[in-house]
Amino acid sequence: MIKQYKLRFYNFRLVVLLVALSIFGVQLVGIADSSLRSKQLMGMLMGLAIMLFLSLLDYSWILNFQWIMYFFNIAMLLVVRLFGDSANGAARWIDLGFLRFQPTELSKIIIIIFFAKFFMDHEEDINTIRTLAQAALLLIVPLLLIYNQPDMKNTITVAVMFCVLIYIAGLSYKIIGGAILIAIPLLIIFLSIVVQPDQKLIKDYQRDRIMSFLYPENEEYTDDIEQQNNSMTAIASGELLGKRLDKENAAASVNDGNFVAENQTDFIFAVLGEEYGFIGCCTVIVMLLLISLECIRMSMRAKDMAGRIICCGVGTIVALQSFINICVATGIAPNTGTPLPFVSYGLTSLISLYIGMGVVLNVGLQSSAYNKELKKKNIYQKEEYL
Repeated sequence: MIKQYKLRFYNFRLVVLLVALSIFGVQLVGIADSSLRSKQLMGMLMGLAIMLFLSLLDYSWILNFQWIMYFFNIAMLLVVRLFGDSANGAARWIDLGFLRFQPTELSKIIIIIFFAKFFMDHEEDINTIRTLAQAALLLIVPLLLIYNQPDMKNTITVAVMFCVLIYIAGLSYKIIGGAILIAIPLLIIFLSIVVQPDQKLIKDYQRDRIMSFLYPENEEYTDDIEQQNNSMTAIASGELLGKRLDKENAAASVNDGNFVAENQTDFIFAVLGEEYGFIGCCTVIVMLLLISLECIRMSMRAKDMAGRIICCGVGTIVALQSFINICVATGIAPNTGTPLPFVSYGLTSLISLYIGMGVVLNVGLQSSAYNKELKKKNIYQKEEYL
C-alpha cells in the first residue's frame, strides 16, 4: 500500500511547477472575482495534500480496485443525470448541501486508471477485435452519460484521451490509419447535419456556438461570438507587459467592466492577457507545456504499461484542456467552456487534476531506475543472509 521510497526519485520539478501555476491561478481568480480567491486557495491546499498522500500510495495497489472505481464512476454520472443541478440547460453538478461538485472532472481520472489496468491485462491481445470491442463497450457507457448531460466538450476530451491511451497501449498503426479514414468522413457528415436548423444531434445552444464560429459575420449569432471578441480585446489590450505590470500606460479594463462573462473560469486566459500581457501568457503556456512534458518523461521510465498509460493520460488532459481553453479565448475554436488546468476557478477540476498528478508522481517514484536499485538491494541482502 504505502511504501518507503528514496527522496531522490521524487519529481520535485513537477511539484514546483504545479504549485507555482496554482498560485498564479489563485491570483488570477482573485483579480476576476475577489470573493473567490479564498475558495481557490483552499482548493489548491486541499489538492496538494491529496496529491502528496497519493504520491506515496502504491499505484499498483490502487489498480486492484479498477472495477469498483468503474462502477462508482457510472453511479456518479447516473446520479448527476437523474438528480443533478442544472445551469444553462445542462445538469452537470451534484449538490450535497455542504459540497457541490462536477463528477465528470473526476470521471476523467477514473477512466484513465481503469483503462491503464485493463490494457495492461490485455497487453498481449490489444490488437484483437475482442479486446477492442470490450474496451469500446466499457467506454461507451460513461461517454454517453457525459454526452447526455449534455457536455460536448468533455465528451470530446474523453474520446481523444481514450485514443491516446489505446495508442500508448500498443494499438497497431494499421488500425489507427483505418480509424482515421473512417473518422474523417463521419466528422464531415456530423458537421453537415448539425448546421441544419432542425437537427436533433446536439442542443440548440451548442449548434449556435458552432454556427457563430463558422459564420461570425452573421448577425443572428452576434451574442454567441461577443464573448470571444471581448476576450480577444482584453488579451490584446495587455500588450507586452500587461496593465498590472505597466500601470502608467494602463487603459480601461475590459475584465473590470464585465465585458467578459465567466472570466474566472472559461475566459481566465483573457484576465491573464490583460493583466500580465504577452509575457504572462507565454509564462503560463510554458508552465503547462512543461507539466505535460514531465508526465511524458515519467511515462518513459515507468515500470509497466499501466504506469505509462496513467502518465500519458493525465498529461493529455492537461495539454488538451489547455489547448482548447486558449483556442477559445483567442477565437481559434468555438466557445466550449473548458477550464484552464490549475488556473481557472473550479474546485472539482482543480482537485481532480491534483489526484491525477498524485498517481503520476507515484509512477515516477517507482521508475525503472528505482526498481533496479531495489532488486540489487534485495539480492545483496539475500547473499548476506546466506
